[in-house]
Amino acid sequence: MKFNIYIIFIFFSFSGYSQKIYSSQYEYQADVKVFVVDEMYQADLKVFKVKHEYQTKGNIGLWFFTDNSYESDKKIYFVDYEYQADLKIYMVKYGYQAGWKNKEKIYLLL
Repeated sequence: MKFNIYIIFIFFSFSGYSQKIYSSQYEYQADVKVFVVDEMYQADLKVFKVKHEYQTKGNIGLWFFTDNSYESDKKIYFVDYEYQADLKIYMVKYGYQAGWKNKEKIYLLL
């Protein structure tokens, strides 16, 4: 019984995790270093930038950018070169296109 409760807790913890992102000016402040790729097939994550915080849901690539680091779930830093990145993203035009292509890196945004 305790095991089932633990599994349910884990499921709801991750499914309710929103993606409020702060783009830091300095690499040392960031939790994750990100590189924006030119082609979708190169990406680990397809990201859609939402306009309102309530539009984020789970760890599926719907990002809301905050103005202050203390409001964010994760702090990212955009690097200049692909080899410097922990995570490669591609910015999509529509929210339904967002999602993970390389689920091995999903832990970076948990």
